[in-house]
Amino acid sequence: MKDFEVYSSLKVPKNSKIIVRLDGRSFHKLARDLNLVKPYDENFYNVISEVCRDLFEEFSAEFVYTFSDEISLLLDNVPFDGRVEKINSVIASFTASSFVMHYDAQFKKPPAFDSRIIPINDDDILDYFKWRQDESWRNCVNSHGISYLKTKYSNKDANDKINGMNLSDIHEFLFENGINLNDVETYKKRGIAVYRKNKKVVGFNKKENKNQTSYRSYVYTDWELPIFSEKFFKDIQVIK
Repeated sequence: MKDFEVYSSLKVPKNSKIIVRLDGRSFHKLARDLNLVKPYDENFYNVISEVCRDLFEEFSAEFVYTFSDEISLLLDNVPFDGRVEKINSVIASFTASSFVMHYDAQFKKPPAFDSRIIPINDDDILDYFKWRQDESWRNCVNSHGISYLKTKYSNKDANDKINGMNLSDIHEFLFENGINLNDVETYKKRGIAVYRKNKKVVGFNKKENKNQTSYRSYVYTDWELPIFSEKFFKDIQVIK
């Protein structure tokens, strides 16, 4: 019967970095069940940031980025001998378990995440994360736009109105109604990331009888991300 497991031998390309992108399944329904605050629920993002930290540490990631209910996990040391089925199933189930563990709530149905694998090289890492950060900005504009419209119109009318507006129209509309998205918290516009950061440690070297400086890395959750650039990823040593 082992022969029927036709996808079990499918592997990612050898010596390739990969991105595992996770998306919450039907999280619009989960948001209703949990009565999340619109357009952004602070507790939800605290939970998602903890999930990202768990993923970072469990799978020895280089970089984890999240916005909304989406998480992108950059891996250099690919686990499970690169087996696609194993990577997708274990990381998706780990993510859902971590989410439940950190969320103090009674769920009407179990939350789930889907998972996909994207092989990537260093030259494309910046482009990928800029693409997702641009989507975070679009999500921010649209979320604030629809939330404001729903205070003035029925759900159907609000959705009809926003569907006829492009991003700059929504941005201008909100500004005209006293909502300046430039003043919104950074994480709502640019997302949240988890990566390693170095801290300076000064200690006394008894043998040489003098102070000595060293650097130690620690896991850092960044709620104040800049707009992604080559310099940012080089500074945190994600790309060389």
